[in-house]
Parts: sequence; C-alpha cells; structure tokens
Amino acid sequence: MNNLAYDRIAEETVAEELAAIQSMRPVPRISIQAFCETEAVSKPIERAADDRRMAKAHVKVHMGGIASAVEYYHASPTPNLIILESRLEPRELMAALAPLAEVCDPSSRVVIVGHYNDVSLYRELIKNGIAEYIVAPIAMADIIGIVSNLFVNPEAPPLGRTLAFVGAKGGSGSSTIAHNTAWAITSLFSTDVVVADMDLAFGTANIDFDQDPAQGIAEAVFSPERIDEVYLDRLLAQCSEKLSLLAAPSSLDRTYDFDPQAFSAIIDIAQRSSPIVVLDVPHAWTGWTKTTLMQADEVVITATPDLASLRNTKNLVDMLKKLRPNDFAPKLIINQSGVPKRPEIAAADFAEPLGLTPLAVIPFDVQLFGNAANNGRMLGEIDKKHPISGMISEIAHVLTGRAELKGKKKGGLDILLSRLKRSKPTK
Repeated sequence: MNNLAYDRIAEETVAEELAAIQSMRPVPRISIQAFCETEAVSKPIERAADDRRMAKAHVKVHMGGIASAVEYYHASPTPNLIILESRLEPRELMAALAPLAEVCDPSSRVVIVGHYNDVSLYRELIKNGIAEYIVAPIAMADIIGIVSNLFVNPEAPPLGRTLAFVGAKGGSGSSTIAHNTAWAITSLFSTDVVVADMDLAFGTANIDFDQDPAQGIAEAVFSPERIDEVYLDRLLAQCSEKLSLLAAPSSLDRTYDFDPQAFSAIIDIAQRSSPIVVLDVPHAWTGWTKTTLMQADEVVITATPDLASLRNTKNLVDMLKKLRPNDFAPKLIINQSGVPKRPEIAAADFAEPLGLTPLAVIPFDVQLFGNAANNGRMLGEIDKKHPISGMISEIAHVLTGRAELKGKKKGGLDILLSRLKRSKPTK
C-alpha cells in the first residue's frame, strides 16, 4: 500500500471519528483522572480533554497504571471518574484492583482500559462494580462516549443544534445570510428555529423580520438568575409559526461588556426548546464571542472577496482549529461576489489558502437584497425563484445535514452569474 493510500485511510478514520462525536451531549462539571501505561491510551484521553463537549470537565492524565493510582489515592481524594489502563492478564488484573477498593470513594466510577478481549473478564469486572471495560487501542470518541454515557441522563430530551454565523469583517452580510438561512430551514422543513441576535448594540434581526419586540436577549443576559425555559419563551418574538426571534435592543443606552460564559446558559436553554438555534454573532473578538464560536455545533464564516476578509478569515479558521480540534472545519460563504468595477479575489484563489471548499459563492444583487432589507422580508419572500434564493436553500440543506457540501462544478458559478446578468433589466 502506498503513502497516498495510507493518507486517505487516515483521513477517512479521522472523519469517521469526528462524525461519531457530533451528536454527543456536553458532559457536566465533573473531575476525571486517568492513569495510563502507554501513550496509545494517554493521547486519546488528552485529545478528549480538549474537546468542547468536555469543556466543563476537569481532566488530569498521569502515567502509571493501577499501582500508581492506589499510591496516589492514599493521600488524595478520588474524583468522579477514574480511568485505568492495565496490560495485566485477567487474573492478575482482578488481584491488582483489590487494593483500589480500599482507597476509592464509593461514589467514584472506574473505567478500565485493558489489553485482553475477554468476555468473562468483562462480566467479572462489571459484577465487582467497575463502570466499564474497553479494550485498547481506543479512540478519542470512545472516551467522550463513555463519559457521556456515564454522566449524561439518557432520558434527557435531545439538544438542538447551534449554528453560529460570523462575518470576517463588518458589512460582509453575515447577519443577512443567518436570518435568511433560519427562515429557509423553517419554510423548507417545517422545523422550529430560534434566532438569537447577539449584536446587542447594532443588531438588525428585528428589522429583517419586521419585528419590534419590547424585550429580547438583553433582558436574558442581564438577568441570568431568572433564565429558564418559561422566562426565555416570554422573551421570544414570534416571526412565523415555526420561527422565533430573541431580538437585540439595538440601543446604545448602555455598554455590553460580558463575561465569557454570559450567553452559555441562554443558548443551552434555547437548545432544549428548539431543534435549531441560529446564533447571529457580531464581528468582534471578545471573551463571549470566542466562547460562543468555540461551543457552537457549526460555525459559518461569511466573507467578501477582498484581501482584508481573506486575512481575517484565515485568522478565524486557524483559531477555530485550535479551539475546536475535534470538530469539522468551519463553513465558508463568499458573499457580494461580482460587484461591478470592483477588483476582487476569485473564489478559488480565496478558498485555496484556507483549505476550504466554499459552501456558497453568492453574487452581488443590490436590488434583491435592498428590497428585502427595506421591506423587512426574506429573499425567498421577495423572489422565491431567484438563483440566490436557491443558494440559501442549499445552505439550509447542508447545515441541517440533509445534503453534503460538494465541490464547485465546472462552470457552475459562471452559469449562475450569466443567468443573473440576463435577468437584469437593460437601461
């Protein structure tokens, strides 16, 4: 097998692993300590510790097996979860675990990573109070899955997916794309969607949806002690049967400096009440915008085809890879393409240094976007058959998992642009 084949298999393995953890729920605030004998086990645990779903957990990895754990807990309290690797044979393993029972708190759970695929051993361990036994080698997804199974209530209702939209720079049209995508999801799939306008000073969601709610996201973030599903429901403005808006005040009466976790509780509760939560994140780099992007299920970056946007997008993509090492890369939308007489970077040249395939390249159409914005209506309401309305529909399909992101077909953008030019009235 050549190197290319090995690389392809490695890429497929990583993709499968990432796909496996996407539906896993975040784990609660717990302490986890691992005692490993090999790097093949310690490395996946360390990777799991960096995952956003494990953000609330405190994880510490030690080298050394069961004996090291017993010695350590003679002087230290045991955590919520202990992960132990052992290369001992089944009989020796059972004997080695006996001293651990003397120093382990009854409320602590123990997971064994062994090297023997033995059903009898598994049954004996479970009978003696071990929470789980898995056979090495293990993957990051195995660790996250086990922790989630042990500490997340299986009867809890599923959480909605969060789609965070952010612009590479001001004026990129990220909010417009976010609002239209949310509307398309409700229209196409009859799915409940909550839109949260997080730009408290200058948000435009209330204008785009032609709403003037008396309350919104500001009341929630400034009164965290009151946040629950009933209170949040009172703050939502109903834009349609399936679409609700948590509007921004769009006011400068006060400043909006928040703790990094300020919006986390609001988003968590919104996820319990709606299968899709669209987060309209302002173009700013603060603790809370960073946390919001890090914790979202999907991040969509909207950029215009110019050098400043390319630089900012590259910075965002690189940072998100560090913040979300076990998630897929963010989605890229290139907006306002083909502005007359404006020099711009070609879509292929823009995407190449980012290593991304654009989810969409949306042409500039001042009449369509202007009419929609000035009338408080969505693009699909202005012209359902317009090619850009079709692009928004495709974005909605991909972000909800109903379609896959595909590479641009040869001539596809050229055909679309030519159709747009033909549709424009001549002077």
